[in-house]
Amino acid sequence: MYFYGTQSVNELGHLTIGGVDTIDLAHMYGTPLNVYDVALFRERAAAFKETFKNVGVRAQVAYASKAFSSIAIYEVAEQQGLSLDVVSGGELFTAVSAGFPRERIHFHGNNKSFSELQYAFDEKIGCIVIDNFSEITMVKDIAETRKEKMNVLIRVTPGVEAHTHDYITTGQEDSKFGFDLKNGQTDEAFLQLHDHPYLELLGMHCHIGSQIFESDAFCFAAEVLMKKMVAWRDDHDFVCTVLNLGGGFGIRYTEEDEPLHPSAYVEEMAKVVLSMTRSHNYPVPEIWVEPGRSLVGDAGTTLYTAGSTKEVPDVRKYIAVDGGMSDNIRPALYGAKYTAATANRIEEPHVDKVTLAGKCCESGDKLIEEAFLADPTEGDIIAVFCTGAYGYSMASNYNRLPKPAIVFCENGEHQLVVRRETYEDVVRLDIPLQSVKREETV
Repeated sequence: MYFYGTQSVNELGHLTIGGVDTIDLAHMYGTPLNVYDVALFRERAAAFKETFKNVGVRAQVAYASKAFSSIAIYEVAEQQGLSLDVVSGGELFTAVSAGFPRERIHFHGNNKSFSELQYAFDEKIGCIVIDNFSEITMVKDIAETRKEKMNVLIRVTPGVEAHTHDYITTGQEDSKFGFDLKNGQTDEAFLQLHDHPYLELLGMHCHIGSQIFESDAFCFAAEVLMKKMVAWRDDHDFVCTVLNLGGGFGIRYTEEDEPLHPSAYVEEMAKVVLSMTRSHNYPVPEIWVEPGRSLVGDAGTTLYTAGSTKEVPDVRKYIAVDGGMSDNIRPALYGAKYTAATANRIEEPHVDKVTLAGKCCESGDKLIEEAFLADPTEGDIIAVFCTGAYGYSMASNYNRLPKPAIVFCENGEHQLVVRRETYEDVVRLDIPLQSVKREETV
């Protein structure tokens, strides 16, 4: 069995995370329960930062918090000296509530509203990543009306598409994000921004994909953007001070996945940037990256309680749990794969092949098509690994199921950081039907 981070087995044969017995956690807080290994988050954050330091490049490592947003995780990110990538007014409000340093907050999004942009100015955040021409107009309007400065980046689609091991160098023009590099949109955005009295254009940003296991596509994107930066210097006497290469660094969900260590991605990208700056006599820009999944993905484990069993002879055996697509929609949405274990009997042979089903009223609510567990029976605690990214963030109240609680574990201690929703929470925003006069039907 593969253990992530601080996961281990105690003398009772129970799975532990951060030195805490997961069965105790399940009994104390109920299930479904999201458990985070805080030490693993810290370890990953330190690895990104340390590698930039070792290669001698100024950098910002921004936690891409759409993967998992909460006040507590923002506080841990701040403790690790990370910057923060937010993509909505709600995430920005959470960061503000956490007391996160505003100068290290970067605001993304392809359809930021005028009020969200005003909020970013109100909080004097570190940078707005501009995504389209409408946004240029709005940001200019706000800055000029207020006579306030704001740092901006131009988000670019560089013609690189990367998904796991496959990438092409001709595509990704058809994207809802960013200015296209090939058709001249990026240059037009540059001309509208580079000499504005209140908007400080720092440079360019790109994001080429997600769950990427190789560094080649990142390196190609770095080369493409560096060439454009050199062209802007030569043609307009403008030097970019920031190159943001985004995120998308992969993690190990199953034994089929073979991600690189964070240092490998950073070293290869930095190598390309340094080579380009030397060959073109260009000042080395500060490199920004945005790890999200690679910080929290395998740091998260979801605990469920096993319920009903159904056997379809010669087909499969279903084990249902007390959660499902309401707390993790990724398997139903795009076929994401996970592994699981019987947490209360973790040392027993995991040889029983079952389909781990959720409790939602959807045939497609299957968390794992082929899970190998230790003779699962009703009442067992089932741990599904690597659920730390895009589980809680994409959770819903489908079937009016309350969202799960979240616990952080570290150094033998545990803390509730998001309480479980109650049924009262589920109906809190509902408004009863008012008495109205209805016309009688004939």
